[in-house]
Amino acid sequence: MLSHHQVAAATRIGMLTRERDTASACAQALAELSGALPMDAATLLTLDPLTGGHVQVAGIGYPAGHSQALAAEFVATPWYRNVVRQELPPSISEDAEDGLGTRFRQGWFYAERVRPAGFRDGVTGALRHGDRLVGLVHLSTADPHAYGTDARQLLASVLPALGALADPVPRTGELLESEDGAAALVTDAGVIDIPGRDRVRALGDAEFATLVRAFAESGGRRLRLLWPCDGVWHRVALHRRRSPGGFVADAVLVIETPGELPYRLSPRELEVLTLATLGRTNQAIAETLFLSPRTVHTHMEHLLRKTGAASRAEATALAIRDGLLHPAPADLPRFVER
Repeated sequence: MLSHHQVAAATRIGMLTRERDTASACAQALAELSGALPMDAATLLTLDPLTGGHVQVAGIGYPAGHSQALAAEFVATPWYRNVVRQELPPSISEDAEDGLGTRFRQGWFYAERVRPAGFRDGVTGALRHGDRLVGLVHLSTADPHAYGTDARQLLASVLPALGALADPVPRTGELLESEDGAAALVTDAGVIDIPGRDRVRALGDAEFATLVRAFAESGGRRLRLLWPCDGVWHRVALHRRRSPGGFVADAVLVIETPGELPYRLSPRELEVLTLATLGRTNQAIAETLFLSPRTVHTHMEHLLRKTGAASRAEATALAIRDGLLHPAPADLPRFVER
C-alpha cells in the first residue's frame, strides 16, 4: 500500500507539468521519485523527433551518453515490447519473459549491461502524451527485490505527468538548431504543430500531403525540395523520424521557409531541371510537359546560364545538392537521402 509520503511525491510530480522550464522540471521529477522509490540510478529519456533515438533529459547516476547508448540497445530487445504494451511497468524482479520463453535475467542485456553495473533490480515505464509514445523512464537499484507491485503502481501513476514533461514536441524548435521556418510533425494520426513555430502552409495542399506520405513510405532519411503555396515558393525540408521498435507510427518533420526561386529560375525551368535530374532526355521531358524539344533545349540553356553549371550533369548534381527540385510523389525514391 502506498504511503502518504509516496502519494505526496506523486502529487508534486503532477504539479511540475505546469512549470515552463521543462528541463529543470524533469530533473525535479526524478528527484521526487528518488525520495519515494528505491533507486541508485535513474534516467528520463525523450524521443528525438529528428532521429527517433532516445535523448536523456534528466538523470541520476546515469551519464547522458551512457543512458542513451543503453536505450538504443534496449529498444532492439524483445523485452522492450513488454514495456510498451503493459500498463503496469515491468521490472527485473518480475522476471518477465520475452514472448519466446526467455526471461529477462537469462537474457544478454541483463548479463552484459545490467548485472556488470551492479544493478539487481530495475523498472522501466513507457511515456506517452495523448496517443503518442514520447519516451522512457528507467530506475535501477542494487537491491534485488526493490520494485514490487506497490512500487510499480506508484511509477505507473506518474507516467502521464512524466510523459507530458518528456514530450519532445515543445522542444523540437530547440532540436532543429539552425533550421529556421515554419515546422510541424506529420504522423498517421495527423499534423502536430510545434510550439513557437508557424504552421506549415504547404500541408494545406492535398498534393503536398500525398508527397509527404510517399516520403514516409520511401525509407528515405531526408528530402529537400521547392513547393509553391498561394503564389509564393517555399524551400521545404522533410526529415523522417524512425520509430524504435515499430510501436508508434513514423513521423515526418516538415520545415518550410518562404522565398524566391533560387538562381532566379522560372517555375518551368525548375520543372525541366527536376525531370533532367531523373535522367530524362529532352524528348522525354517535352512529352511530359507537352512542349517541343526545341523549347526544352532553350529552357536547359537558360537554367545552365543562371546556375553557372558547365554541363547538364553539373546542373543535375547541383539540383540534388541544393534541393532545386519540384518532384512528383512517384519520383521520390530517386531524390531522397538515405
